[in-house]
Amino acid sequence: MMSKRKLWDECIAEFTGTLLFVTLGAGCVAGLRVAGASYGQWEISIIWGLAVALGVYITAGVSGAHLSPSVTIALAVFGNFNKKKIIPYISAQMLGGFMAAVIVYFLYFNLFPAKTMMTAGVFTTFPNAKITLLQAFMTEFFITALLVAVIFGLSDDGNGLPRGALTPLLVGITVAVIGGAFGPLTGFSMNAARDFGPRLFAWLAGWNNDVMSAGRDIPYALIPLTAPILGGLFGAVFYTKLIGEPLKRGHSPSADSKDKEMMS
Repeated sequence: MMSKRKLWDECIAEFTGTLLFVTLGAGCVAGLRVAGASYGQWEISIIWGLAVALGVYITAGVSGAHLSPSVTIALAVFGNFNKKKIIPYISAQMLGGFMAAVIVYFLYFNLFPAKTMMTAGVFTTFPNAKITLLQAFMTEFFITALLVAVIFGLSDDGNGLPRGALTPLLVGITVAVIGGAFGPLTGFSMNAARDFGPRLFAWLAGWNNDVMSAGRDIPYALIPLTAPILGGLFGAVFYTKLIGEPLKRGHSPSADSKDKEMMS
Protein backbone atom coordinates (compact mmCIF):
# COMPACT_ATOMS: atom_id res chain seq x y z
CA MET A 1 0.00 0.00 0.00
CA MET A 2 1.34 3.42 -0.95
CA SER A 3 1.98 5.61 2.10
CA LYS A 4 0.63 9.14 1.67
CA ARG A 5 3.41 10.52 3.85
CA LYS A 6 6.08 8.75 1.80
CA LEU A 7 4.54 9.97 -1.46
CA TRP A 8 4.40 13.50 -0.07
CA ASP A 9 8.09 13.35 0.85
CA GLU A 10 8.96 12.06 -2.60
CA CYS A 11 6.97 14.81 -4.31
CA ILE A 12 8.66 17.45 -2.16
CA ALA A 13 12.01 16.00 -3.24
CA GLU A 14 10.99 16.09 -6.92
CA PHE A 15 9.82 19.67 -6.51
CA THR A 16 13.05 20.65 -4.76
CA GLY A 17 15.39 18.98 -7.23
CA THR A 18 13.60 20.46 -10.24
CA LEU A 19 13.45 23.88 -8.58
CA LEU A 20 17.19 23.75 -7.89
CA PHE A 21 18.44 22.78 -11.32
CA VAL A 22 16.04 25.00 -13.27
CA THR A 23 16.83 27.98 -11.03
CA LEU A 24 20.56 27.55 -11.60
CA GLY A 25 20.20 26.90 -15.32
CA ALA A 26 17.74 29.71 -16.00
CA GLY A 27 19.80 32.00 -13.78
CA CYS A 28 22.78 31.33 -16.01
CA VAL A 29 20.75 32.24 -19.10
CA ALA A 30 19.43 35.37 -17.37
CA GLY A 31 22.99 36.44 -16.67
CA LEU A 32 23.75 36.09 -20.37
CA ARG A 33 20.63 37.73 -21.80
CA VAL A 34 19.87 40.57 -19.40
CA ALA A 35 22.94 41.13 -17.21
CA GLY A 36 25.74 41.30 -19.75
CA ALA A 37 27.54 38.09 -18.81
CA SER A 38 29.65 36.40 -21.47
CA TYR A 39 28.94 32.70 -21.86
CA GLY A 40 29.43 30.43 -24.81
CA GLN A 41 27.34 27.37 -25.65
CA TRP A 42 29.72 25.09 -23.78
CA GLU A 43 29.66 27.17 -20.61
CA ILE A 44 25.86 27.23 -20.63
CA SER A 45 25.71 23.49 -21.26
CA ILE A 46 28.16 22.73 -18.46
CA ILE A 47 26.23 24.89 -15.99
CA TRP A 48 22.97 23.15 -16.88
CA GLY A 49 24.66 19.76 -16.59
CA LEU A 50 26.16 20.52 -13.19
CA ALA A 51 22.82 21.95 -12.05
CA VAL A 52 21.11 18.67 -12.97
CA ALA A 53 23.82 16.72 -11.15
CA LEU A 54 23.32 18.80 -8.00
CA GLY A 55 19.56 18.29 -8.15
CA VAL A 56 20.07 14.54 -8.43
CA TYR A 57 22.63 14.44 -5.61
CA ILE A 58 20.30 16.22 -3.23
CA THR A 59 17.09 14.28 -3.91
CA ALA A 60 18.03 10.80 -5.16
CA GLY A 61 17.84 9.23 -1.71
CA VAL A 62 14.23 10.30 -1.24
CA SER A 63 12.50 10.14 -4.62
CA GLY A 64 15.02 8.62 -7.01
CA ALA A 65 15.57 12.09 -8.51
CA HIS A 66 13.57 11.74 -11.70
CA LEU A 67 13.24 15.54 -12.03
CA SER A 68 11.61 15.06 -15.44
CA PRO A 69 8.31 13.67 -16.75
CA SER A 70 10.32 11.87 -19.44
CA VAL A 71 12.20 9.87 -16.82
CA THR A 72 9.15 9.27 -14.64
CA ILE A 73 7.04 7.91 -17.50
CA ALA A 74 9.87 5.80 -18.92
CA LEU A 75 10.53 4.23 -15.51
CA ALA A 76 6.82 3.60 -14.98
CA VAL A 77 6.50 1.82 -18.33
CA PHE A 78 9.81 -0.04 -18.49
CA GLY A 79 11.04 0.00 -14.90
CA ASN A 80 9.60 -0.77 -11.50
CA PHE A 81 8.18 2.67 -10.76
CA ASN A 82 4.65 2.66 -9.35
CA LYS A 83 2.30 4.00 -12.04
CA LYS A 84 0.06 5.53 -9.38
CA LYS A 85 2.86 8.00 -8.65
CA ILE A 86 3.12 9.35 -12.21
CA ILE A 87 0.71 12.26 -11.83
CA PRO A 88 1.95 13.35 -8.36
CA TYR A 89 5.59 13.21 -9.50
CA ILE A 90 4.97 15.14 -12.72
CA SER A 91 2.84 17.72 -10.91
CA ALA A 92 5.67 18.30 -8.42
CA GLN A 93 8.21 18.61 -11.24
CA MET A 94 6.05 21.08 -13.17
CA LEU A 95 5.52 23.19 -10.06
CA GLY A 96 9.27 23.13 -9.38
CA GLY A 97 9.99 24.44 -12.87
CA PHE A 98 7.34 27.13 -12.53
CA MET A 99 8.63 28.33 -9.16
CA ALA A 100 12.21 28.35 -10.47
CA ALA A 101 11.11 30.86 -13.10
CA VAL A 102 9.44 32.96 -10.39
CA ILE A 103 12.69 33.07 -8.42
CA VAL A 104 14.85 33.98 -11.42
CA TYR A 105 12.42 36.69 -12.52
CA PHE A 106 12.28 38.17 -9.02
CA LEU A 107 16.07 38.23 -8.61
CA TYR A 108 16.72 39.69 -12.08
CA PHE A 109 13.55 41.81 -12.21
CA ASN A 110 15.19 45.24 -12.60
CA LEU A 111 17.47 44.02 -15.37
CA PHE A 112 14.80 42.89 -17.84
CA PRO A 113 14.75 45.59 -20.56
CA ALA A 114 11.50 44.45 -22.18
CA LYS A 115 9.27 41.44 -22.53
CA THR A 116 10.51 40.15 -25.86
CA MET A 117 11.18 36.71 -27.30
CA MET A 118 14.84 37.21 -26.45
CA THR A 119 14.16 37.76 -22.77
CA ALA A 120 11.51 35.01 -22.72
CA GLY A 121 14.40 32.71 -23.61
CA VAL A 122 15.64 33.18 -20.05
CA PHE A 123 12.84 30.91 -18.91
CA THR A 124 12.12 28.49 -21.71
CA THR A 125 13.37 27.16 -25.04
CA PHE A 126 12.75 28.17 -28.64
CA PRO A 127 13.85 26.56 -31.92
CA ASN A 128 16.55 27.94 -34.14
CA ALA A 129 14.81 30.13 -36.74
CA LYS A 130 16.43 28.14 -39.56
CA ILE A 131 15.01 24.73 -38.63
CA THR A 132 11.53 23.33 -39.26
CA LEU A 133 9.11 22.18 -36.59
CA LEU A 134 9.76 18.59 -37.68
CA GLN A 135 13.50 19.07 -37.16
CA ALA A 136 12.82 20.60 -33.76
CA PHE A 137 10.58 17.69 -32.79
CA MET A 138 13.10 15.09 -33.94
CA THR A 139 15.93 16.90 -32.17
CA GLU A 140 14.09 16.86 -28.84
CA PHE A 141 13.00 13.27 -29.46
CA PHE A 142 16.53 12.08 -30.23
CA ILE A 143 18.40 13.88 -27.46
CA THR A 144 15.88 12.80 -24.82
CA ALA A 145 16.08 9.21 -26.06
CA LEU A 146 19.84 9.41 -25.69
CA LEU A 147 19.63 10.85 -22.18
CA VAL A 148 17.09 8.30 -20.94
CA ALA A 149 19.05 5.42 -22.45
CA VAL A 150 22.12 6.60 -20.53
CA ILE A 151 20.08 6.91 -17.32
CA PHE A 152 18.76 3.37 -17.76
CA GLY A 153 22.30 2.15 -18.35
CA LEU A 154 23.62 3.88 -15.25
CA SER A 155 20.83 2.41 -13.14
CA ASP A 156 21.24 -1.13 -14.49
CA ASP A 157 23.15 -3.20 -11.95
CA GLY A 158 23.99 -5.82 -14.56
CA ASN A 159 26.23 -3.84 -16.90
CA GLY A 160 29.18 -3.04 -14.65
CA LEU A 161 29.02 0.74 -15.02
CA PRO A 162 30.07 3.02 -12.13
CA ARG A 163 27.57 3.35 -9.31
CA GLY A 164 26.97 5.44 -6.24
CA ALA A 165 28.33 8.95 -6.08
CA LEU A 166 29.43 8.98 -9.73
CA THR A 167 25.97 8.41 -11.21
CA PRO A 168 24.54 11.95 -10.79
CA LEU A 169 27.76 13.45 -12.14
CA LEU A 170 27.66 11.18 -15.19
CA VAL A 171 24.04 12.16 -15.84
CA GLY A 172 25.07 15.81 -15.60
CA ILE A 173 27.97 15.26 -18.00
CA THR A 174 25.56 13.63 -20.45
CA VAL A 175 23.27 16.67 -20.26
CA ALA A 176 26.23 18.99 -20.84
CA VAL A 177 27.53 17.03 -23.84
CA ILE A 178 24.07 16.93 -25.40
CA GLY A 179 23.73 20.67 -24.81
CA GLY A 180 27.04 21.37 -26.48
CA ALA A 181 26.17 19.21 -29.47
CA PHE A 182 22.51 20.05 -30.08
CA GLY A 183 21.68 23.03 -27.87
CA PRO A 184 21.90 25.53 -30.76
CA LEU A 185 18.99 23.76 -32.47
CA THR A 186 16.29 23.74 -29.77
CA GLY A 187 17.86 24.79 -26.49
CA PHE A 188 18.05 21.11 -25.38
CA SER A 189 14.91 21.06 -23.25
CA MET A 190 14.56 17.25 -22.90
CA ASN A 191 12.21 17.89 -20.00
CA ALA A 192 8.61 19.12 -20.06
CA ALA A 193 8.89 20.40 -16.47
CA ARG A 194 12.01 22.40 -17.26
CA ASP A 195 10.34 23.88 -20.34
CA PHE A 196 6.59 24.19 -19.83
CA GLY A 197 6.59 25.22 -16.16
CA PRO A 198 8.79 28.29 -16.81
CA ARG A 199 7.05 28.92 -20.16
CA LEU A 200 3.70 29.08 -18.37
CA PHE A 201 5.14 31.55 -15.88
CA ALA A 202 6.48 33.77 -18.67
CA TRP A 203 3.07 33.77 -20.35
CA LEU A 204 1.30 34.64 -17.09
CA ALA A 205 3.92 37.31 -16.31
CA GLY A 206 3.03 39.31 -19.41
CA TRP A 207 5.04 37.96 -22.32
CA ASN A 208 2.72 37.74 -25.30
CA ASN A 209 1.38 34.60 -26.93
CA ASP A 210 4.59 34.21 -28.93
CA VAL A 211 6.08 32.62 -25.83
CA MET A 212 3.74 29.69 -26.54
CA SER A 213 3.85 29.70 -30.34
CA ALA A 214 7.44 30.88 -30.92
CA GLY A 215 6.01 32.70 -33.92
CA ARG A 216 5.18 29.41 -35.66
CA ASP A 217 1.91 28.23 -37.21
CA ILE A 218 1.24 25.77 -34.39
CA PRO A 219 2.03 26.30 -30.70
CA TYR A 220 5.71 25.42 -30.41
CA ALA A 221 5.15 24.74 -26.70
CA LEU A 222 3.65 21.39 -27.71
CA ILE A 223 6.98 20.14 -29.07
CA PRO A 224 9.13 20.31 -25.90
CA LEU A 225 6.04 19.10 -24.03
CA THR A 226 5.54 15.92 -26.07
CA ALA A 227 8.74 15.06 -27.95
CA PRO A 228 10.83 14.47 -24.79
CA ILE A 229 8.21 12.10 -23.36
CA LEU A 230 8.06 10.07 -26.59
CA GLY A 231 11.83 10.21 -26.94
CA GLY A 232 12.27 9.04 -23.37
CA LEU A 233 10.06 6.03 -24.05
CA PHE A 234 12.06 5.23 -27.18
CA GLY A 235 15.33 5.51 -25.28
CA ALA A 236 14.00 3.19 -22.60
CA VAL A 237 12.89 0.65 -25.23
CA PHE A 238 16.23 0.90 -27.00
CA TYR A 239 18.25 0.24 -23.86
CA THR A 240 15.93 -2.41 -22.45
CA LYS A 241 15.67 -4.48 -25.62
CA LEU A 242 19.14 -4.08 -27.11
CA ILE A 243 21.30 -3.85 -23.98
CA GLY A 244 19.33 -4.76 -20.86
CA GLU A 245 17.84 -8.03 -22.09
CA PRO A 246 21.13 -9.36 -23.54
CA LEU A 247 22.73 -8.65 -20.15
CA LYS A 248 20.06 -10.75 -18.47
CA ARG A 249 20.70 -13.57 -20.96
CA GLY A 250 24.23 -13.95 -19.72
CA HIS A 251 26.29 -11.16 -21.25
CA SER A 252 26.90 -9.32 -17.98
CA PRO A 253 30.49 -8.59 -16.89
CA SER A 254 30.14 -11.08 -14.02
CA ALA A 255 28.93 -13.80 -16.37
CA ASP A 256 31.79 -13.13 -18.79
CA SER A 257 34.35 -13.37 -16.00
CA LYS A 258 32.91 -16.73 -14.90
CA ASP A 259 33.08 -18.01 -18.49
CA LYS A 260 36.74 -16.99 -18.69
CA GLU A 261 37.48 -18.79 -15.43
CA MET A 262 35.85 -21.96 -16.75
CA MET A 263 37.83 -21.77 -19.99
CA SER A 264 41.18 -21.23 -18.26
